[in-house]
Amino acid sequence: MPRKNNSIMNLIMIALIVIVAVSLVRHFHIKNFHKIVPGVLYTSGQPRGMDYMRVFYKYNIATIVSVRQSGEHREDHWYNEELTWTRENGIKYVELPIGKNQLPDISTQREFIRLMSDSSNLPVLLHDSNGRRVAVLAAVWLVRSGKYNITEAIKIVEKIKGDAATKEEKKFIEGL
Repeated sequence: MPRKNNSIMNLIMIALIVIVAVSLVRHFHIKNFHKIVPGVLYTSGQPRGMDYMRVFYKYNIATIVSVRQSGEHREDHWYNEELTWTRENGIKYVELPIGKNQLPDISTQREFIRLMSDSSNLPVLLHDSNGRRVAVLAAVWLVRSGKYNITEAIKIVEKIKGDAATKEEKKFIEGL
């Protein structure tokens, strides 16, 4: 009987270790985080809780740009959390809403390029919920600023999305 109890206790200990390890990884991992141009532009999924503090201190973020639409603000109270955190920490907060399955319109492109050309806004954390919107908006700046060519920008889009660029995205980037 003692041997069976030892086996059960060992399994419980292993399960606890796995739970703690997964929790730590989730706690210290910012969803879909990418260094596009270090010290200038970073992208991520929606930051949560301590993500803001880690990104702010590690990368000295000056501005957070959200491309999520107002209809998405009801989800999990992230919007209020983000506004409160940026206000309390002196971080600029800019909204450039892009529809979930849309590409940035010319007005959004111009505003993002203007924002990126002002060094007091840098570094910028550009985020959304799924990766496509930030990937394409980052490509707009990369190409229009002359930092990357079309092929390199498409590779960056694919890296951020974690998937191949669609024909629509490639055509959009080629038209920049």
